[in-house]
Amino acid sequence: MKALVVALAALSPCTRVVSADNDSASLHVYWEWDGERHDFSSYPYVGKELEEKKTVASIGNIWTSASWSYYDGDARANVTYDMLTAADQGHDTSSGDFGLIIWLARAGEVYPIGDSVSLAYLDGIECEIFDGFNGDMHVFSYVAPLEQPIRDSQGDLRVFFDHITDNNSFPADEQHLLIQWIDVWEENSTNDEHAVLQFGTEPFLGNPAIFTVSD
Repeated sequence: MKALVVALAALSPCTRVVSADNDSASLHVYWEWDGERHDFSSYPYVGKELEEKKTVASIGNIWTSASWSYYDGDARANVTYDMLTAADQGHDTSSGDFGLIIWLARAGEVYPIGDSVSLAYLDGIECEIFDGFNGDMHVFSYVAPLEQPIRDSQGDLRVFFDHITDNNSFPADEQHLLIQWIDVWEENSTNDEHAVLQFGTEPFLGNPAIFTVSD
């Protein structure tokens, strides 16, 4: 896998790529948003590339580490890992059959889709698992406590797919990780490989805020 940075600019954030190479990337985002309170406006992110659309069951591990910081006046936002899957490898990449979202943090009254159904551990911290639907897409979210954000995360994200496979009937042998791509910024990619694992922030509302991802 190689590192890839893509900045989605729906809210016209000022996004600066601090560094990027085959193993890591750093991102600095300044944003301000005064739109609808419950609608996120963009998703500036660092992405990880995958050469082919593999089934979740065939992937040995999804190893990642991330460190981040947020400086904000009165922001409503989250910090998440985001992955989509579908049985059809040609599925529209704007959605999927399933979405797996790992919330390392949230600021303000922002909530995941669905209802809290169980608990699981992330980096030794007890997190809630939410289960719901975004239209036709089935979404599972692991959500860290509001008062206990995970600022430095390191581990194998495959364990979260394993959990919903074992406990929520997720069909890991049928679902392919979807390759998501919006061509806004690209430096290290030399062919048609695209981001499959995304780590970033969804801004909902707030005064000037700064989000930084360290490599």
